Amino acid sequence: MAYLTEEQLSQVGFKELGENVNISDKASIYKPNLISIGSNIRIDDFCILSASNNIKIGNYVHIAPYSSFIGKGEILIEDFVSISGRVSLYSSTDDYMGWGMTNPLIPDKFRRETSGQIHLKKHVIIGAGSIIMPNVVMEIGSAVSALTLIVKNCEPFTIYRGIPGVEIGKRKQKFLELEKEFYAQYN
Repeated sequence: MAYLTEEQLSQVGFKELGENVNISDKASIYKPNLISIGSNIRIDDFCILSASNNIKIGNYVHIAPYSSFIGKGEILIEDFVSISGRVSLYSSTDDYMGWGMTNPLIPDKFRRETSGQIHLKKHVIIGAGSIIMPNVVMEIGSAVSALTLIVKNCEPFTIYRGIPGVEIGKRKQKFLELEKEFYAQYN
């Protein structure tokens, strides 16, 4: 995997760009002036970041191959978030009931689209192939297993699975202690 050089990253035109940022040269970035990237980030091959609103990525975030962040709503990703391969964050969705026309080539006045913020708080982990829809907050430490559809807010330290995602258990919180130890050692 080849990453963009520091010079190439500075030429992309991000709104903000931290240190130790590794973005694959095969990732697609649209409207980088609306995208803020923290420090210690890795974005792998074939990821798509398409900003119609702000996308803000905190520190120590990994986004695995083929993941996509798309839509008109703001996408906020806090520190220590892990996003597995083929995860999709859709901050907008068309009306499937027929009340409006669909697809981004149609002017807004003919569409009936739902848009809203997606907020992934600290220590969220999302399993491969999962989908997060608009107007969702994943609270601190919440987790989504592979192939899960999230359409409503997720409680702190709670694990979800299925279509739609339902609670299947609680996460241990040892990682909060480890975060303190990590910062004490590396900051």
